[in-house]
Amino acid sequence: MSEVDPQPTAAVVAEMLTKRYGSLTAIENLSFSVAPGEIVGFLGPNGAGKSTTMRILAGTMAGTSGRASIWGESVALNPAAAKSHMAYMPENNPLPDDLRVEEYLTLRARLKDVESSLVAERVAKVMDDCDLTRRAKGRLIGQLSKGFRQRVGIADALLGEPKVVILDEPTIGLDPHQILGIRDLIRSLRGKMAVLISSHILHEVEQVCDKVVIINRGKLVAQGRTDDLRRELFPNAVFNLITQATAAELKVLVSLHEPAASVESVDTVDTQWNRIKVTLPAHSPLRETLASSMIAAGMSLREIAEEHYGLEDIFLAATRRATTEGGRI
Repeated sequence: MSEVDPQPTAAVVAEMLTKRYGSLTAIENLSFSVAPGEIVGFLGPNGAGKSTTMRILAGTMAGTSGRASIWGESVALNPAAAKSHMAYMPENNPLPDDLRVEEYLTLRARLKDVESSLVAERVAKVMDDCDLTRRAKGRLIGQLSKGFRQRVGIADALLGEPKVVILDEPTIGLDPHQILGIRDLIRSLRGKMAVLISSHILHEVEQVCDKVVIINRGKLVAQGRTDDLRRELFPNAVFNLITQATAAELKVLVSLHEPAASVESVDTVDTQWNRIKVTLPAHSPLRETLASSMIAAGMSLREIAEEHYGLEDIFLAATRRATTEGGRI
């Protein structure tokens, strides 16, 4: 009986990857990893080097230096073994317009060496998983909407039951309803296979991914879970208030509970109400009791809201910090 291959610590590894085109450096010393069963968002502006990195990991392009591996297999030294564990859907995935969905997937299953007795079963399974059976079965690929063509591409990627799936901009050009469908489909892969997905739609990445890797100008600027990056990059809690109290009055109250806090007058809403910003250390107890402390002190409070920092804010802050420090995070 053959031994079962042990599961590696990392499903995808990029280690000091560099790609140069003459004097142009597309990516430089880029390192990150994706754990088995993890969904990781790979982010950056146009020209940041995302597609270049994905092509190197997928084995369709050689890097200048560094190491890339899939499920413990070197992409450069053992490409056949690395590719046997991986599926890759490039941006603007080309599909034949003159084949029906199940014809195309059947052909692709055979090309992926799916056991002949299992081809029909695998095609039916991925069509169900990608919601193609109900709305696209029997239809020519050329008749499908952009959203369903993307589903066909993802179904193709899943045919061989890969351990790693690399998706380059799978939601590009889709409408909001189609994006929701692809989001749910990708989310369903969590725990089943490692997924590396690039996207410009940061809100979608935040909804789907376990962690993010952010690059800019070919260099790593941040990586980690969104909540961890948010705490690292925005260590303070910022509250926006509308109150009848003045900034000076509120500062006296706040300083009794949190000496490290800052209180700033923003503007006047009308003759009675003031808009004030209060900044607290992230772990200050006053973060939970600011409103009740104001009310107990007899201060009228019409509105209080804590600022929420999304993935776009995280990206901008990480990029600024890397630029200021002259290095990577």
